Amino acid sequence: MKSAESKFSPSWKFPRLTIVRSEGVNLVTSIVDILEKRLRRRLFELCPKPLGLATGRTMEPIYEALVARLRSWSASDLERLLYGWCSFNLDEYAGLKDGDDRSFRSYMSRHLGGPLQLNADKLRLPDGQAKDLHKESCCYTNQLKSYGGVGVQLLGLGSNGHVGFNEPPSSPDLSCRLVSLSHSTRVQNAFLFNGDPLQVPSQAITLGLNEILGAEEIHLIVTGHGKADILKELLHSPCSPHLPASWLRLHKNVSLWVDQAANSKALLKVEDSSD
Repeated sequence: MKSAESKFSPSWKFPRLTIVRSEGVNLVTSIVDILEKRLRRRLFELCPKPLGLATGRTMEPIYEALVARLRSWSASDLERLLYGWCSFNLDEYAGLKDGDDRSFRSYMSRHLGGPLQLNADKLRLPDGQAKDLHKESCCYTNQLKSYGGVGVQLLGLGSNGHVGFNEPPSSPDLSCRLVSLSHSTRVQNAFLFNGDPLQVPSQAITLGLNEILGAEEIHLIVTGHGKADILKELLHSPCSPHLPASWLRLHKNVSLWVDQAANSKALLKVEDSSD
């Protein structure tokens, strides 16, 4: 009898596009080039879908470069972009107080909202302080659905294969929900918590793979030597609940962005063309 995983065998190429850069700064520039194209396209769309945003150290130089690029736009184009801005973040820790610098809400304000003078209601995140976190998860899903789902989704890759906070095991039909964070994820995120994984919240609200796979296009960004093993595993593994990122194989439009450090074991060929 075939396993449950074996029935998932998409015929298209995964990832659709692979971009490897030897220098991190060149990778960031290439990513921002694509994001700028997508954001300029939004200026001419009647009902553009929300952006799907991520947090973490991988995203920090990308947001910094994106802010600098957008500040080079004409005042009128930038005003139009920011007026119609709508983004949904992947996740938020449960239980951190208002204004806690370690929350993802603070992160987004620090790296994108403040520099671009975006109102908080344009940068949407789950409310990790809600009295009923399960209800908040449903509300966040419904908000995203009301906007038609995600257009362009940015993703990082966790050291255990998680995307968002979809920890192993996770199936592709799971929606936004309250999750318990694994020890490895808390270790990975402890840099903002005095290096102590026990200070990292044990729970979070995350968009599910169902919402992530519903995006029109996905950009998976993998950087650093610490991600070399999991990247190689991802590229050589079939779809499996034990490797949540493997479900990205079910999406026809995934671009993979990798620096040379993360590529040290996968040894991907460089494909410089992008659109």
